[in-house]
Amino acid sequence: MTKDDIVLLLEEKHQTLLNWLQNQDIDKWEIGPEGKWTTGQHALHLLQSYTILNNAMSMPKFLLKYKFGTNNREVREYNTVMSRYVERLADLPAGTEFQPSKNMNVPRINDKSYILNRLQVESKKLQHKTNKWKDKDLDNLIIPHPLMGKMPVREIVMWTAYHVEHHTKQLQEKY
Repeated sequence: MTKDDIVLLLEEKHQTLLNWLQNQDIDKWEIGPEGKWTTGQHALHLLQSYTILNNAMSMPKFLLKYKFGTNNREVREYNTVMSRYVERLADLPAGTEFQPSKNMNVPRINDKSYILNRLQVESKKLQHKTNKWKDKDLDNLIIPHPLMGKMPVREIVMWTAYHVEHHTKQLQEKY
């Protein structure tokens, strides 16, 4: 998938999420199905995910290479990355959570505007960083994903678009 295609996909998935969150009843921000995250927790989780990736992509590339190494395989296509993610999710025991979303607090209604604004900023940052990175760096540098292991940056950015879509669908279906 080209950088331009990835950036367009990120924007599309993010706008769908943001539109849904902005149009949802304010009263439902702190409520979720029994035993599941609230709407606010989904939004906060995605914000945390964006922020971690943006921070990693802001690090000097030589440091990423030193800390995590380089890619030793062909970069996978979007559908392959998504299929592998869905398979790994299905294998997880129910209720498994990863840092930093483990034991996440419930964001209050007063935090909604701030979280949505931060989501918008972090999404735009990721799009900008993706465009600025060289293709060879997106393909060769790897960073760790808590479920998928080390992945080329291009794949983890593509995964981020799917991650937003995954949470948007959960919200649309259950909230």
